[in-house]
Formats: sequence, C-alpha cells, structure tokens
Amino acid sequence: MNPSIFANTASGHARSYYAASAGALPGYPSLCGDLNADVCVIGGGFTGVNTAIELARRGLSVILLEARRIGWGASGRNGGQLIRGIGHDVSGFARYVGSEGVGYLERAGIESVQLVGQRIAEHGIDCDLRWGFCELANTPAQFAAFQAEQEHLLGLGYQHPTRLVAAQDMHQVVASGVYAGGLVDMGSGHLHPLKLVLGEARVAAALGVRIFEQSPVLELLHGDTVQVRCTAGTVRAGRLVLACNAHLDKLEPRLSGKVLPAGSYVIATEPLAKERAAQLIPQNLALCDQKVGLDYYRLTVDRRLLFGGACHYSGRDPADIAAYMRPKMLKVFPQLADVAIDFQWGGKIGITANRFPQVGRLRQYPNVYYAQGYSGHGLNVTHWTARLLAEAIHAGHSQGLDIFSAVPHMTFPGGPALRAPLLALGMLWHRMREVLG
Repeated sequence: MNPSIFANTASGHARSYYAASAGALPGYPSLCGDLNADVCVIGGGFTGVNTAIELARRGLSVILLEARRIGWGASGRNGGQLIRGIGHDVSGFARYVGSEGVGYLERAGIESVQLVGQRIAEHGIDCDLRWGFCELANTPAQFAAFQAEQEHLLGLGYQHPTRLVAAQDMHQVVASGVYAGGLVDMGSGHLHPLKLVLGEARVAAALGVRIFEQSPVLELLHGDTVQVRCTAGTVRAGRLVLACNAHLDKLEPRLSGKVLPAGSYVIATEPLAKERAAQLIPQNLALCDQKVGLDYYRLTVDRRLLFGGACHYSGRDPADIAAYMRPKMLKVFPQLADVAIDFQWGGKIGITANRFPQVGRLRQYPNVYYAQGYSGHGLNVTHWTARLLAEAIHAGHSQGLDIFSAVPHMTFPGGPALRAPLLALGMLWHRMREVLG
C-alpha cells in the first residue's frame, strides 16, 4: 500500500478515502472569548452547516461550533449516495400526519435531492457529483415491488427517467449475478461527501457565519438567551440548534436517548483499470440492495470501488474493517479477489426506532431546535431539515417542521448500556425473517 494515499489523514479527519482525496482541508479557529449571535448552531456536519447557510441568507447572525473538524462525523465519511426518500415507507405515518402530510413527506424525499443538486450548481462546489442510481432486488418479491414503486413515482409527478431491469439484464448495470432485478433512477446519484460539506462551509463563511472548530461544548445554560459554554469562551444566542446527531452524547439527554449511534463501515479498493471499472458498473451508478444489513457501493472518480454497509449496534468496531468488509464485497464481486484494499474506515450514524428523522424544538425550551436520526438517509434529508429549521427560526413557524414534528419518537429503553443490545436483538429478528422469507 502506498503511504502517500494517506496524505491528509493527519488533519484531524478519519483515515478515509475522502480525507485523502479532498485536497487542501481548510481550517477554522477555535472559540476564544465570549461572543453573541442571533443563533448558535452546534455541529459541523450537513445539518449544522446548511442550517447556518439558510439562517444567514435570512439575515440572522450565526455562530457554528464544531467539536472537531467540519465534516468529521458521518457527513464526511458516508457512502456518498444521494438517494431520494426520507427513509423507510412514510405511508405508515398517516395516522400522525394525515394523507396530505404523507404526500408532503414523499415530495420532500424527492425535492431534498434536488435541493442538494441546486446548492452544488449555484455555488460551483466540486464534489464529484454523478447522477444515476440503481435499487437492487435481492429476491423476486422485492423486484415485483419495484414496479409498484415506479408507478407511484410517476403518480407523484417524478420528472426523472426510471426503468426496471430484469434479472437477466442486470449485467447492464452491475457485473454481479446475485440480484433478482433492479430499478434505475436517474434523479438520484452519488458524490464526494467531504468535498460537499467543506464546500458548503465555505459558502456559510462567505455569508458571514462565524465557524469555530475544535470547540466542544461543555455546558448549556438555558433561558431566553442560551449560553453555550466551551473551554475558552461562551456563545450567547437567542436561539440554539442542536445538529450533533450520533455525537450528541450527554449534551441533551432528552434527545440523545432517542437515537442509537450505530457503526457503519466502508472500504475502498485500489484504482481499477478503466476497462475493468467500466465492466464492473457499466453506467457508473450508485447501487444499494434491500437487505436489512444492506450493501451499498459505487465507483469513485479515480475508479476505486467504494463498498459499504454492515451496521453494528454493539458499540464495538471491528478490529480490522477491511477483513470484516472484504468478504461482503467478494460475495457480490468474486472477480475482485485479486484487488487490494487501500482504505478502510468507519463512523457513527444516528438510528431511530422508527427509521424516521427527529426534527423539532424542545418542549421544555422552545428556543432550542434540533434535527437528528436520519437512519442512513442523511445526505439529502439534512439539507431539507436545515431549511425547515431556518424557516421556523426566522418566521416563527414552518408547516414542514410541524409535519416532521408530528411523528412521535420513542426513547430507547434501558439507557446507554442496554440501548445497543436491545436494538441488535431487534435487527437479528429482522434478519432471520429475511433469511426465512
């Protein structure tokens, strides 16, 4: 392995393909002294950075605090799949939001992808965006369900081309024989997430947002003015946004107990020859299957296969991520047995019990807003919820925020010690159903 591929990993980011290929990684100062702002945002991922952008565009002064580096968490480590949808089937939430609310959530799942594309285009953010995605059916029943999904998208007025791919034609999209079919969607795609969030941070800074890295929050003092205390200074703001997701920890127990930080893992191969990469994924699509412990993969701009998945709920990462993930990759692509793994990394994603994001404001402190628990759909949904938070803070009300907030969320029982084992048992039950099927 060439050690030069880890050129950027001393920067405070995870030792990932993204950190090594993002180019110059800009730095921001740590908080030193006491400052005031209309809004303080805690968390330098997609939610926090885009909330800051939306607020600044509405004329509010914003301070953003990040405990480590911008994009250090899931926003800078994820699979880079920009896929429509809020999460799992939202029709089950009709009893909370009504049929009109369900329609709103379905449209939001589509328009949130468009919002990301618009932001990239408007600001010329170089993040290797490529359109095209294929949902992969593991069983004939799943493939049959794709037809209904395609018809439903047409009923929603979906403007992007979609097409069903039968099992015998799957070689057109992926050189693997394990799938029962697919649904290609040219309105979804893939990108370099760390480049995106860093580019968006530059946009925020240009709008006047004051960004501070390496500034972990030690304490929140609530009141009409929230005091956000860090080691070397305090921010005072009329409104607070908690955008910490899986890394909220003890900062706000009312919210952290509703999200399980689950481990997710990614490997990236050495660069593949042009002909081999084209044979592997002929249309350069992002791909994702339907399993409970799903596989997702794509090609990078320098023709590496980036392969991820395998959520862990135990709180313990594999000792060797490459050894753990490589057999999963080879089940899909046995022809890659001779290919080296250049990068291996993991991170925490926020999982909710109902797989629906948690967005709203604290009942006890109505000037505290939050968004978290994207359950694997964070790349697009973060951008959407950021807009809703900014609408509510600026105008005092957001219909979209009200719809998201109407969905109830349970607190995982047993506290931090039992939260992960209980969910792991639940996921094992789902996997057994999948196998027995």
